Amino acid sequence: MSEDANILVVDDDMRICRILRRYLSSAGYTVAAAANGEEMRECMQSFLPDLILLDLNMPGEHGLDICRNLRHISDVGIIILTGSSDKVDEIVGLEGGADDYLVKPVDERELLARVRSVLRRILDKSVAGDNRKKSVLLFSDWILDIASHELKSTAGEDVRLTGYEFQILAALVTNANKVLTRDQIMDYVKGRDWIANDRSIDVLIGKIRKKIEKDPGNPALIKTMRGIGYKFTARVTHAS
Repeated sequence: MSEDANILVVDDDMRICRILRRYLSSAGYTVAAAANGEEMRECMQSFLPDLILLDLNMPGEHGLDICRNLRHISDVGIIILTGSSDKVDEIVGLEGGADDYLVKPVDERELLARVRSVLRRILDKSVAGDNRKKSVLLFSDWILDIASHELKSTAGEDVRLTGYEFQILAALVTNANKVLTRDQIMDYVKGRDWIANDRSIDVLIGKIRKKIEKDPGNPALIKTMRGIGYKFTARVTHAS
């Protein structure tokens, strides 16, 4: 994550807030401060933090409760920054959803390193989530998960495909509305040595049709392009 991330400091000690704001701002971050949970929630209506530095012992709502409530509604990064050296607080804080825990006074360089580490993990998780969504393809009444090698109906029914069947279906779906020759389809299938004029592709596509087509004898999803190969004609979308 770039150094222009937003950081919200939640601490009732305004001196600490000023010190952290000055230091983190000099490192390139945009920093806001709140004195308690209520101010934090008001601030978050207009300031969208990527990371929250959260004190534990504040008047009113305790930091651990704030942490747990945040984690129920948000994936924002949370570093507990407190004067308490109680190991139990650390364990409870991490179990409550905090990403890290630092005891005051904290070395500025260590704080910055921890901030960067948490922000990096958040970005990695976000990218992984985006990639995971991109690997889930929807067509007709089916959900094809490329990453987990699963095919399900929209009603939740699992469809068992062999490894070769799955690879061929994935090749067709990811190349929707493109004609793939038999040789091109063979190139997508790993772990098998094909021979010239191998008709196994036709046999495997016949088996796939029986599993996904409403009328395998008159297929609507996988069309035969005579003398060329096959084309997947259904509309394909990514899971949102």
